[in-house]
Order: sequence, then C-alpha cells, then structure tokens
Amino acid sequence: RVAEMASADLLVLLSDIDGLYTADPHLNTSAERIEMVHEITREIEGMAGASKSDVGSGGMATKVQAAKIAVNAGCHVVIAAGNTQHPLSALSGGASCTWFLAPRSPMTARKSWIANNLKPSGRLTVDEGARDAILAGNSLLPPGVLAVYGNFERGDLVIVEDGDGGEIGLGISAYSAADAQRILGHKSGEIAKILGYRGREEMIHRDDLALS
Repeated sequence: RVAEMASADLLVLLSDIDGLYTADPHLNTSAERIEMVHEITREIEGMAGASKSDVGSGGMATKVQAAKIAVNAGCHVVIAAGNTQHPLSALSGGASCTWFLAPRSPMTARKSWIANNLKPSGRLTVDEGARDAILAGNSLLPPGVLAVYGNFERGDLVIVEDGDGGEIGLGISAYSAADAQRILGHKSGEIAKILGYRGREEMIHRDDLALS
C-alpha cells in the first residue's frame, strides 16, 4: 500500500527463496522459477499458494497479493532472496528473481485512482482559457477559477467544470474551499500576500487532475 500511495516505480519483496516457483521448491525438485510475470492470473496465484516462505507473514501468497496491488498502481515488483548478504546489490548484479511488470505507469494509475476511488467534496468553475489549458494537460491556476462551491479541505477531491456546468475532470485541490475562494481570479504571485502563507502556485496540479 505504501508503494501505491507513494506512486513508486519499483517494490522489492525479499523472501527465503529467489522468486515465484511453479511449485514449492523445498518439496518439489522439478519446480521451476518464473522469471517474468506480465499478468497475475488465478494460475499465478495458485502457484503462490503452493510456494511457502518462512520470511515475513503469510508466505509467498501474501507477497503475490502485495505485488498485485502494486502493479495495479503502476509499480513494478521483484521478489528475490533476502537470506543472503547485500540482497539489493545481488539483484543489481543479476541475481535470480521473479519480476512482476506493471501494465501502466504510476502516473496513469494515480489518475485512475483519483477518478475512481475518491468522492468529490466540492466544485470549481473555470473559464474557457483554464478549460483549454486543462484539456491540453496543464495545471489549473487561480486566475482561471470563476467560482468555488462546497466545503472542502486541502487534499480533497473536487469536480472541475466549465461555465456551462459541464464536467471537465476531477482533481485534488491544493487549497481549502475558504482559501480557494479568496485567491480565485488572482495571479499565483499574489497568493502569499492574500493568504499570509506561501502555498502552491496551482489550484490543482496537473499530476492531480484526471480528465472526465
């Protein structure tokens, strides 16, 4: 979950075996290590259930479930042996392991999470210039905000809409509703003077915006 929240690029999970095997290598000498996993299917999860590990809690099945969460968040995962000296150095030197490849980037996954897992607490109405800038992939700046609705805090999700009420996207606000109301229409350089503290230049940063 930490890798998901941090939009990490890579998560390393250390075990007492050097990756995921088709069966428990301690019990089955014909078990083969899987070098690369492109999709965590039921078959892969079944292999994890058959591969036991004494390191950490829950064994290999728990590690594969953690990998599933991470790759869905755009984070690549590697399971490697942790019962050797300097396991990370060994990995960089080509030690055997199992890679779980994420199908999308952390930023793409983050925007999907914003759009599908949070409940909006308010709305921001923006002018045409701000709408066009957002659709072009830019951040929402205070000068482009026409109105603020709702009672939200910094870090809450808000709906971004145009002057006709059409939804443009969803974004995480860098300011509370009260502060957003005070700085709307003003240049970013005026924020510190108006609020008494130096906040972000953007009302919503482009990395925190998911288009509808």
